[in-house]
Amino acid sequence: MLSKPEHFDSVAAWSFKNGWQLCTHAIGDSGNRTILNIYSKYLAGKNDLRWRIEHAQVVNKNDFSLFGISSIIPSVQPTHATSDMYWAGDRLGTDRVKGAYAYKQLLQQNGWLPLGTDFPVEDISPFKTFFAAVARKDTKGWPAAGYQTENALTREEALRGMTIWAAKAAFEENEKGSIEKGKLADFIILDKDIMKAPDTELLNIKVLKTFLGGEIVFERK
Repeated sequence: MLSKPEHFDSVAAWSFKNGWQLCTHAIGDSGNRTILNIYSKYLAGKNDLRWRIEHAQVVNKNDFSLFGISSIIPSVQPTHATSDMYWAGDRLGTDRVKGAYAYKQLLQQNGWLPLGTDFPVEDISPFKTFFAAVARKDTKGWPAAGYQTENALTREEALRGMTIWAAKAAFEENEKGSIEKGKLADFIILDKDIMKAPDTELLNIKVLKTFLGGEIVFERK
């Protein structure tokens, strides 16, 4: 805790009263429980305020439902799982680690889940984000069977998490996040179909062209 719970409560009260979206950085299960309970005190059930918990990295098994009950949005970074998996079990124990990096369980709470990279702590590559989300392996393909794969995302879920759901988390889904009339034409052209390429090829996919606002800003020679 960088501040006492009373501080977070006071910020939540002010934000709710004034119609501000709140986003709080919480990693451990105690931090997540504290913020979930404070958020729930003000949100008090289903809503579209999209108050967010950034990372939601370790969640107690009894607390997952709080995300869904009060429409609290967990925002996660899939490479955290594959960066931490070597030592997470030793630090958290066999029971608590089951609630860590639990992206599928978090997705099920509200039906959508924004994904990010956590750059510069993690690698900025969105391909590594995608690979970690769906394969749950490191860049060398370890572990062979994947890490806690019951919480792996499907490719469609991962792609939505990196695009339209990420935009939705910031109330920007009407401006970006999908290729639709009236939105910013932000998109990339790849040399392989990311939805069909084998897991072993995902990290080697190349960007051929990048468009921002309909303008080409990168083209592979």
